[in-house]
Amino acid sequence: MPLTIEALSPRDLQAVALLGASHALMRRLFAPGDNHFLDIDALCAPGITLFAAREAGQALGCVALRRGPASAEVKSFFVDPQARGRGVGQTLLAHLETAARAEGITLLQLETGVGLDAAARLYRAAGFMPCGPFGAYRDSAASLFFEKPLDQSL
Repeated sequence: MPLTIEALSPRDLQAVALLGASHALMRRLFAPGDNHFLDIDALCAPGITLFAAREAGQALGCVALRRGPASAEVKSFFVDPQARGRGVGQTLLAHLETAARAEGITLLQLETGVGLDAAARLYRAAGFMPCGPFGAYRDSAASLFFEKPLDQSL
């Protein structure tokens, strides 16, 4: 079955399961001060949209777009470990970029953790370039920062 991408409430049971798995992984890998994930309540705030990739009704991954005054941030990007290697992450990221362009967003930024090598490879392959900390982030040995200008003519 083909993947479908749709906006999803962070309180949806499948979203809660994906986000819970993501948060548990981040807690295992990083110290509390180096975790920058958004909890369910934060993901429900205005200006944030959570998208899910589904196959046969099952959510396989999610990603959120958090809009800011000068850019938007990629947040809560997670693919179920059993669905990895099937293009779910690439599909979600491409959808997020298309949605951001449609809103006139010209810059996507993100923070990810050192050691999340597959995520960093995915971002680089999608055209994200390393950058310094942005927004409220501080320089940290545990963080990598990326950004991608969005061409509005695409």
